[in-house]
Amino acid sequence: MSLRLKLVLALTLLAVCATAAIGVASYTTTKRQMEHTVDRSLETASLQFTERPGMGDPDNDGDGTGNGNAHVPGGDRPRSFEQVLYQRIDSLGMVLVSPTSGELPISGADLAVAASADVNARTRYEVDLDGEPFRMLTVKYKDGAAQFARSLDESQKSLSAILRSTLLAVLIVAIVSALLGWLVARQITRRLLRLTLAAGVVASTGRLDVEVPTDGSDETGQLGRAFSGMLSALHTSRQEQHQLVQDASHELRTPLTSLRTNVSVLRRGFASLDDQSRDQLLADLDSETRELTDLVNELVELATDRRDDEAVQPVRLGDPAQRAAARSRRRFSRDVIVVADESTIDGRPNAIERAIQNLIDNACKFAPDGSVEVTVLDGKVTVRDHGPGLQERDIPQLFDRFYRSVEMRSKPGSGLGLAIVKSVVDAHGGEVFAQNAPDGGAVLGFTVPIS
Repeated sequence: MSLRLKLVLALTLLAVCATAAIGVASYTTTKRQMEHTVDRSLETASLQFTERPGMGDPDNDGDGTGNGNAHVPGGDRPRSFEQVLYQRIDSLGMVLVSPTSGELPISGADLAVAASADVNARTRYEVDLDGEPFRMLTVKYKDGAAQFARSLDESQKSLSAILRSTLLAVLIVAIVSALLGWLVARQITRRLLRLTLAAGVVASTGRLDVEVPTDGSDETGQLGRAFSGMLSALHTSRQEQHQLVQDASHELRTPLTSLRTNVSVLRRGFASLDDQSRDQLLADLDSETRELTDLVNELVELATDRRDDEAVQPVRLGDPAQRAAARSRRRFSRDVIVVADESTIDGRPNAIERAIQNLIDNACKFAPDGSVEVTVLDGKVTVRDHGPGLQERDIPQLFDRFYRSVEMRSKPGSGLGLAIVKSVVDAHGGEVFAQNAPDGGAVLGFTVPIS
């Protein structure tokens, strides 16, 4: 069953149930009200019958006929008796006064009331007289009982009219709600169908530039905009992936070409080389191998982005800065000074340490003289060197993948270290920066929100 049909059936069923419930409540309330009205008219008639002297006496019925339709002495027949038939019986069930239309039936309950010594004895029930329903009330009167009956035909006709109107209303509401439900379901599922078709195109062709419906402010429109955003993000990610592969293949050519050249020299005759040439050749091989290894490691880190697997925890920025500085001192035999406050962030400690390590290593590589100063203050990590500084044209692109300034292309490096720094900082909701120090040297670093 389709979603559209489910919505139509649900809306129709809801409307029909609501209308039927209102109809049943109206029918039940009206029926009870009518029954109460009939019972009240019978009670009023019984009170008038028992309270008016001589009215229940067959010898004093006003016209000498002794029937229940006679006028009472000294006045007209009570208005409440215009629609009420009455009959009087003795304690043995003999009819003393009866309506001109015929005697009313006498049941065992009526006989019990007539024979009872309780002046408040009474019984009430419904009976069918010549095919017409009547409501009867029998009350204790003198040595017998008085019976009162009123027709229910008018009430039942009114209830039947209400029932027919309710059924007609249910039918009309069912038809109208089905039409409206179909229109609403069509409006809702129309965009869902377009989203389904778009998802099918993406799954079958791999295209990410398909058109997705984003109109509307309801949940379906929000789903369309979310789906469109997801496709846009996937498209951007695919472009970045292609760009990464292209840049990586370009960057890998240089160390691989150098390695092939050195291997070719080895094949031509390693033994014929003097000691200095052999040492230089082995040093070149070692250097190119390390550079190639570093490049591959950085490519793997950027491509897999495994930093997100690390749990987030409180990190005092001074701690990873101290560890990174100690590692750079051993690696480059340089003076690395760290000044840190108690700034603490919620982050991934290994990723933060890698970012700081890359900034310090970058300063040690491209500023061979002077100390490297690391400052941590209020969530801001600054690494300053005393080298030649940065070219203004290079600053906007320093943190791009594989970007290397013209002056630094002759030095070892992949151009990925600062890109990794930016990736880590972006993941922590921070920002990177790069500038020249007023008295010379470069200043690079990042800021992240502190706890």
